[in-house]
Amino acid sequence: MAGRSGDRAGRGVRVAVLATAQLDVAKTSSANADMQNSEIQRITNWLIDGARSSGAPSEMIAEVCEHLVEAGLPLWRFGIFIRTLHPEIFGRNFIWREGQKVEIGTVDFKILDTPEFARSPLRIVFEEGLEVRGRMDDPDSKRFPFLDDMRAEGVTDYFAMPMPYLDGSIHATSWVTRRPGGFSEDDIAAIRTLVAPLARVSEIISLRRTAEMLLDTYVGNRAGARILGGQIRRGHNDTMQAAIWLSDLRGFTALSDRLPAETVVEILNHYFDCQVTAIRGHGGEVLKFMGDGLLAVFPIDEYVGDTAHVCTRVLEAARESRASVEALAFPVGDVIERFRFGVALHVGTILYGNIGGGNRLDFTCIGPAVNLAARMEKIAGRLGRTVVASEGFANVCQHDWRDLGDFPIAGFSKAQRVYGLAEETPVVMA
Repeated sequence: MAGRSGDRAGRGVRVAVLATAQLDVAKTSSANADMQNSEIQRITNWLIDGARSSGAPSEMIAEVCEHLVEAGLPLWRFGIFIRTLHPEIFGRNFIWREGQKVEIGTVDFKILDTPEFARSPLRIVFEEGLEVRGRMDDPDSKRFPFLDDMRAEGVTDYFAMPMPYLDGSIHATSWVTRRPGGFSEDDIAAIRTLVAPLARVSEIISLRRTAEMLLDTYVGNRAGARILGGQIRRGHNDTMQAAIWLSDLRGFTALSDRLPAETVVEILNHYFDCQVTAIRGHGGEVLKFMGDGLLAVFPIDEYVGDTAHVCTRVLEAARESRASVEALAFPVGDVIERFRFGVALHVGTILYGNIGGGNRLDFTCIGPAVNLAARMEKIAGRLGRTVVASEGFANVCQHDWRDLGDFPIAGFSKAQRVYGLAEETPVVMA
């Protein structure tokens, strides 16, 4: 009897010890959960406050992910996918992996037509605004080929959810872990808590970037930076030393008369591509498209080089554009259309800033130097020249120039000497 009593007593002690241990585990788990919730709340508050301690968006993303890992979220990979308001770029993506720098990429609109996107979990997020869960041990995850790549990297769980902006647009985030068993329900709840404040910060950053991109697209990067910097009132103008580029397409009026308007627009887009790439590649800024005309400036300051250096780059851009336009062949029915253009190059002081009436302003440049370039472009057409330069430009740009003579120009008190490239053979168009 005593032995049985001892056994019962021993079992009782063991049960008590086990119960105590389970209670301790529960308390520890509860304490860990409380600590994680507290840290998640701290990260949430930091995002709500604008993530001020971070700089660039990539730094903000890295800081969020690193803090989440420290808080106990088993995050191995995080992605944020932002749709953009841009004529060529569908969206940007930021990918963080544990122990690595954030990778930044862009995708164009062609991705929408790819089979990869059609079978991507992000398509469901973007188009339907739904969450997508992909546990690697769930056979249903096989419907997403992307998850096969994740599975090969040891991933156990994938969670994508929409990140709606206040304007109604849907963006996306993805959360990936390699922890055995995947994300817990507490982990998923923490992620859902974070997405709303993350969306607000992301939207603010995206709005700023969208404004910059739209200004770059429509007024040029230098003008865009000034407008965002507060130069938005009429009279905000600066003088600037610059090389000036003014060009137009030869025979454009006749071309417009015999071809449909849609075809003319397409031709113009290809034609302007021939110039804009070269202009921007050599430090210039396109200010304005005027029908078939193009106005660009190449600022001269201590950051880009002296006048001779800048003008040399301008001439290189003109020669590249000439070659591109000459190579441009546009089929219209059974006919292949070929093109020629003319460009006048000058260097001088311009007034650069806000000009307009009422609440409709244009950020552009004016001044006698611009007027002279415009008049010289017409002279280039009469002489059948592609590239002509003013005396001031030719004097600072070392090249084999040919003196084309003095020409009276309306609005100028004396005739202006014009130069052409010795390598060019004049072609007078009928």
